[in-house]
Amino acid sequence: MKKSYAVVDIETTGTDPKTDRIIQFGCVLIEEGKIVTHFSTDINPDQNIPTQIQTLTGITNQRIKKAPYFEDVAQTIANLLADTVFVAHNIHFDYPFLSNELQRCGLAPLTIPGIDTVELAQVFMPTSLSFRLKDLAQELHLTHENPHQADSDADVTAQLLLHLEKKIIELPIITLEKIIATADQMAFQTKEYLEDCLMKMQADPKPLSKDLAIIHGLALRKKHVPLFSENYFGKKAYPRSRKEKEKIYHGELDFRKEQARLMNLVFDFFNKKDHKNVLVEAATGIGKTMGYLLPMSFLATPEDPLVVSTVSLLLQEQILNHDLPLINRILDQPLQAVVMKSSRHYIDLDRFYQSFEKKSEQKQYTFYQMALLVWLTQTETGDFDELNMTSLNHPFWQEIAHLGTHTLNANSPFYQADFIRHRQEKLAQSNLIVTNHAYLAQEDQRRERQLPKSSYLIIDEAHHLNHVLERTSTQQFNFITIQRRFNHLWEDQQFLVWQELVQKDQQTQHTLEVFQDVLQELNEDLTDFYQLFKETFPIVDEGLITKEQIDQLSLVGEQVLQRIELLYQDALTLGGQLQTYFFQYKETFTIKEQAHWSDLQALLDELLQQKTAFETFCEKWDARYIHWFNPNRKTFKVQDLEAAMISETAWYERYQQILYLGGTLKIGSDRHYFAKRWGIPEAALKIISSPYDYAQQARIYLPTEGISIQTSSPDQYAQYVATVVRKMAQTQQRPILVLFTSHDILNRVYQRVRAPLLNEGRDVLAQGIGGSREKLLKRFLLSKDALLFGADSFWEGIDLPGDVLQILIVTRLPFENPQRLQVKARNEFLASAGINPFFQEALPHASLRLRQALGRLIRSEKDKGVMLLLDQRFITAKYSDKLRKALPKELPVKQLPLAEILLETAQFLNSDKSEEN
Repeated sequence: MKKSYAVVDIETTGTDPKTDRIIQFGCVLIEEGKIVTHFSTDINPDQNIPTQIQTLTGITNQRIKKAPYFEDVAQTIANLLADTVFVAHNIHFDYPFLSNELQRCGLAPLTIPGIDTVELAQVFMPTSLSFRLKDLAQELHLTHENPHQADSDADVTAQLLLHLEKKIIELPIITLEKIIATADQMAFQTKEYLEDCLMKMQADPKPLSKDLAIIHGLALRKKHVPLFSENYFGKKAYPRSRKEKEKIYHGELDFRKEQARLMNLVFDFFNKKDHKNVLVEAATGIGKTMGYLLPMSFLATPEDPLVVSTVSLLLQEQILNHDLPLINRILDQPLQAVVMKSSRHYIDLDRFYQSFEKKSEQKQYTFYQMALLVWLTQTETGDFDELNMTSLNHPFWQEIAHLGTHTLNANSPFYQADFIRHRQEKLAQSNLIVTNHAYLAQEDQRRERQLPKSSYLIIDEAHHLNHVLERTSTQQFNFITIQRRFNHLWEDQQFLVWQELVQKDQQTQHTLEVFQDVLQELNEDLTDFYQLFKETFPIVDEGLITKEQIDQLSLVGEQVLQRIELLYQDALTLGGQLQTYFFQYKETFTIKEQAHWSDLQALLDELLQQKTAFETFCEKWDARYIHWFNPNRKTFKVQDLEAAMISETAWYERYQQILYLGGTLKIGSDRHYFAKRWGIPEAALKIISSPYDYAQQARIYLPTEGISIQTSSPDQYAQYVATVVRKMAQTQQRPILVLFTSHDILNRVYQRVRAPLLNEGRDVLAQGIGGSREKLLKRFLLSKDALLFGADSFWEGIDLPGDVLQILIVTRLPFENPQRLQVKARNEFLASAGINPFFQEALPHASLRLRQALGRLIRSEKDKGVMLLLDQRFITAKYSDKLRKALPKELPVKQLPLAEILLETAQFLNSDKSEEN
C-alpha cells in the first residue's frame, strides 16, 4: 500500500498545550514522491495573541477575529490526517500539541506514525550550518515566502522531506543499513521511514558510485592526490607592472593599487633575500591573501613550499575554499595546498568503526555516529571542521579523534584510507601549506616536527600572534580532570581489557600490572598534594604562587612532590615498554584490539602532558613565569610572559625568511611595538597605505548622556548600555554588533534586552549563550537584523562583510582589568624590567583592539559604518590623544545627544540609498 505523508505545521499562542491555543494550521500531502494537496486555515484561539508571536508570525489579533475556532475545523483536520504519516520539523512540538487540541474537542488523540525532519536533516545533511527550517530553506534554495506561518512552513518542510528522501536513496545501501541499525532512538517512526527507503533501494539497486569504495563495511569517498607538475616550458616572469598583472587577471580580478604594491613587496622580499624578517601593515579588505599568494606562486615549490600561518581554523578554510580556487583560475602554474592542524581534528577510521561496538544508550552519541556515516561518503579530508554542528567537547569526538600516524596499524583494513596518511601524501605534492598560529607555536612542544623547513613563512593576521603564543605557552594541571580520567580506568575495567591483549608475553603482563600499581599510587599522591596545597595556601578563589611559598612547604610536602615526579617518570617508562610490545605485535591486532591500544596511547599522551605541566609548575621560577592556583577548580597554571619572543623558539630557525602581515602593526606613532615584543627589533615595518576614505565612510559617536563607568554600579552601567542598545535597535533594522570587556556586564545587558527585542522579532545572540563563537557568527551572518553580543575574541579575527555589519556599539574602552591575576603579574614583571605597564603595554593593547573593532566595519571602499562608543574617557582622559592617534586621522569623531546620534546614523547609513533613488 502506498503511503501518504501529511506534512504539518502549526502556529500557536505559546508552547504550553494546556493553556495555549493554535492560531494557524497548515498541511501539505505527499503521495508517491509528489506534493498533491495543500490545506491551511487561520484559527481563532479565543485569547489574545502575545506581541512576540504577532511579530514572529505576522498573525495579528485583528486578522483572526473572523477565523473559525479550532472546534469548527477539528473534524476536518482529523479526517485529513487519517491513514497518513505525520511529518513535522520538530515533531516533538507539533504532534503532541495538535493531539491535545483534538482531544480537547472530544476527538480521539493522534495515533498515526510520525517522522521528524529536524532529525533527518541532522543525520543526512551533516555539513549544514544550521537545522532551523528557515536556514535549511535558504541553503537548499527552497521557496519559503512567509517563515513562521503554518502554510509556508508546511510547504517548505514538504520540499525538505522530498530533498532528504532523494539524498537518502542516493546513499550506498550498506551505509543506510548501518544507519538503520543505529537509529533506535530517532523520534516516533523515523526509523521505520528509513526502512521503507531501504526497501525501495533494495527493490531497484543502483551500482556503487565510482567515487566511493566499500572498506570493511564502511562506504568511503575515494581520495585523490594530484601530482605537482611544474611548468618548465614557457615559464613566465613575475608580472610587476599594472599592464602585466591585468594581462594575467583575465578579467577574474580587478586591479587594486594597494594590493599590487603588496604583491611586489612580497615578491621582492622573498626573491632578494636581504633580510630575515619584515613586517607589513596592510588594511583589511584590500585582498591581502591574493596579495601574497600570487607572487609566491612564482617562487614556492613542494621542495621549498610557502607556509602560511593565520589566526584561526575558520580563516584557514577561507584561504583553501575561497581564495585558492579564485587565484588558481588565473595562474598557469596552480598552487597546490594542504591544511595542517592538530591530528585530533581528524577522524580515526579504526576508532570510529569500533565505536559501534559500544551500543551507546546516549541519543546524541548515536546521532553523531549516523551523521558521520553519511559524511564519510562526502569527505576527502576527514576533518571534523567540515561538520558545522560539531562540538569537539563531547566525549564521542575524543573517542574517535586521530592520535597520530604512530598509532596506526599497517594491517588494518583502513590503513590505506587513513586521513592523516592522505594528508601527508598531499603535503609531499603541495607548494602551499596553510596552518594556524597555535599549530605553529606548538611545534616547539612536539617530539617530531610536523611542518617542513622552508625558505618562506608568512604569518598572516600577525597582530594576533602575541596572544596566541602566550595562550599556547600556558600549561595547566587540573586535578579534577586527572582524577576523573584515572577513576574511569578502573570503572571501565580498562586494565582487564589491556591484560587480554598482552597474553602472548608474560613480561609485558607484569609490566602492565606494575603500570596499574604506579597509576594508583600516583592518583593517591596527587590527592595528598592537592590537599596539602589547599591547607598550606588558604586561597579563596585564585591566587599567585611564589617560589618562596613553595620553599615553605613542609618536609612531607616536598617528599610528596618528589614522589609525584618519580611516579610520572616511572609511568612513562613503563608505558614505553608497553608501546614496544604494541609495535612488535600491532600487525596481528584486530580493529577492536587496535582501538584498545589507541586508548592506551591516548592515556600515555595525557600522562606526558601532565608530567610536563607539573614539572614546569614546580621547577620554573624565572621572573618570566607566573604561577597561580585555583583551589575551587583544583587547577594549577603556569604562563611564560616572554612566550611572544619568537626569536627564542625552535621553529623560528627553520624558516629562512618570515613576513609578518596584519591590518594593525603600528601602534600610534610606534612602528616597532610588535618587532620589540617578538624579539626582532631590527625588523623593518612597511606600510601599505589604506585605500579607505574614512571621512566619507565612517563615524564615531559618543553620547553626551554618558555615565561614569568608574563610579557607576554594575547594575547602573548595564541599564545604561541596555537603554542605548534598545534605542539603536528601534531606529535601525540592521545587524548590530555590541562589544563588551566584561562577561558579567554582557549577561546583565542581555537579560534586560532579550525579551523586548524578541517581542519585536529581533534575534539577540550572546557569547556564552546559545553555542560556540563560530555558530553565533554563522547565525549572525544568516540574519538580516540580529544583535550579537561579544567579548574577548569578538573584538578581533572575525570576518563580517561590510554589507552585513554597519553598526558597532563599543560599551567600554578595551583595557584589560589590571586587578586580574595574570595582568597584575605581567605588569609587575614589566615594571621590574623598567617598562611602564600602562603606557607601554595596556594603552597600546587597548589602542590595537579599538582599531581592530573599527576594522570590523570598514572592509572595502564601498562600506559605511558607525561606531557608537559609550566610554567618555576616549575624550576626557589624559591619554585620549594617544587613543585618537591609533585611529585614522580623517575619521570624524562627534559627541552629541543620543537622539541626534540616532538621527545622524540613519541619515549617514541611508545616504547611498537616497542618492541611488
